[in-house]
Amino acid sequence: MSAPQRSGGDATGTGGLDPRGPRFAAVITTVVFVVVLLTGSGWLALAQAVIFAIGAYDPRLTPYALLFRHLVAPRLGPPAEREDPAPVRFAQAVGLAFTVVAVAGYLGGATVLGIVFAAFALVAAFLNGFFGLCLGCEAYLFIRRLRAGTPAA
Repeated sequence: MSAPQRSGGDATGTGGLDPRGPRFAAVITTVVFVVVLLTGSGWLALAQAVIFAIGAYDPRLTPYALLFRHLVAPRLGPPAEREDPAPVRFAQAVGLAFTVVAVAGYLGGATVLGIVFAAFALVAAFLNGFFGLCLGCEAYLFIRRLRAGTPAA
């Protein structure tokens, strides 16, 4: 997702998100969901749901973002551009919704429901982490275009 930065800022005052941070987080999230699917752990899915909830509030505050900011980003050059945090927050909220259903499935005894929704979340995280395609971010931008009355193309 490479939408131009339109609002917000980060703790360093440079404005917007480093787009490599959400991709880094998506790679970790991919691994988490692989483990959830292999183990059937609703508790691990619940931990991921908490991380999504934090990210829906501010993606800069998640544990994955903090790891990126303090361990990975200092070893990289500055980003070529920054992005608006709003689509990322929306994507985190969508991830939260899917993960909450997965948690309910696993912990409520509807294992198939948990598997299906964890698999959906895994696919979305994988596409973002490895191909830079943030489905939630694209949905956010599509909804904004619909609300503005502009063509979705």
